[in-house]
Amino acid sequence: MIEVKKNNFFLNEEVNTFLKNIIKNKSLANGYIFYGAEGLGKKQTALQFIKEIFKQSSPSENVEERITNNNHPDFLIIEPNSLLSTKSSGSSDLEKTVKSGSEIIKIAQIRNIKTFLSQKSINSEKKIVLIIDAHLLNEAASNCLLKTLEEPSNGIFILLTSKLNLLLDTIISRCQIVRFRSFSSKQIKSILKEYLDTSKSKINANLKFEDLINFYSHFKKFNKNSKIGMFCTGGIRCEKASDYLYNKGYKNVFQLKGGIINYLSKIKRKESLWKGECFVFDNRVSVNHSLNIGKYSICAGCREPISVKDKKSVKFEEGVSCPNCYNKSSDEQKKGFRMRQGQIDKAKKEKKDYMFKKIYK
Repeated sequence: MIEVKKNNFFLNEEVNTFLKNIIKNKSLANGYIFYGAEGLGKKQTALQFIKEIFKQSSPSENVEERITNNNHPDFLIIEPNSLLSTKSSGSSDLEKTVKSGSEIIKIAQIRNIKTFLSQKSINSEKKIVLIIDAHLLNEAASNCLLKTLEEPSNGIFILLTSKLNLLLDTIISRCQIVRFRSFSSKQIKSILKEYLDTSKSKINANLKFEDLINFYSHFKKFNKNSKIGMFCTGGIRCEKASDYLYNKGYKNVFQLKGGIINYLSKIKRKESLWKGECFVFDNRVSVNHSLNIGKYSICAGCREPISVKDKKSVKFEEGVSCPNCYNKSSDEQKKGFRMRQGQIDKAKKEKKDYMFKKIYK
């Protein structure tokens, strides 16, 4: 088993610097939303942040151990119901529960927060509430949490989520967002070198970073003299992939310089081999051959691209669902989406700015 060399660290350096400055300057907000994809260390970072806050008030207390064991009197952790109920079960049962999509945070759990905050702090100046997977709050729980955030208290709220779009806009507006960005290959390599003690690895002491990449395995079936063409939207990703394959012995690797965007800007439509629209990573969603905004848009329910045909489906509802996610989101989630869309529609009618407004410049 690979062991970690250090326990007291944040994986994300950008977040690390930001949170350290908050603690140093004692400029704590009442609410934070730790937002980013799964597996980026949001929970681990939050727990370390909480430990550092408590250490300021009671440096002599055994804060590290008490937070780790979840027995600090001024700390409350809220998790989705089904996860709590299956903690005594085996891991296979837990996996089934998570995959079933039945986990939820109920209003009774949020009411417990009010009771918790109404009691005087014992070992610190502030009480801290950590909410895991905050996007699983049902409608009643969301509204209750909003009221709790609006009420003055000595509490600090930290919400963890990978799906910011599922939270009420009014909750988001009352919290400071801390964005966790995905790691680059260079960052992953640095983390492995700095924090993992490979001398204690019983699997493979000579483990290299390249061994963690599954990309190469797809090309083993090709002869190393084969011609391989690489292309992507803007040329960055295929440039990295081309260099990787070249170093693996494939010498006839070609890439579309500047990616599809550059190709569309230089090749006349009559001569072009490109068909359809090109997905882009911004509010345009897609562009046509003239690089003008395309016909695709994003479903606010699942964040997947949807076509004009998708919008004609009975399963499409503006701001709520599309054919891709209609059967995947619960009725409670759809209610929340409708509330958000109602706020957006009202803002548009009154010609006001609103969250998630598309900005192209």
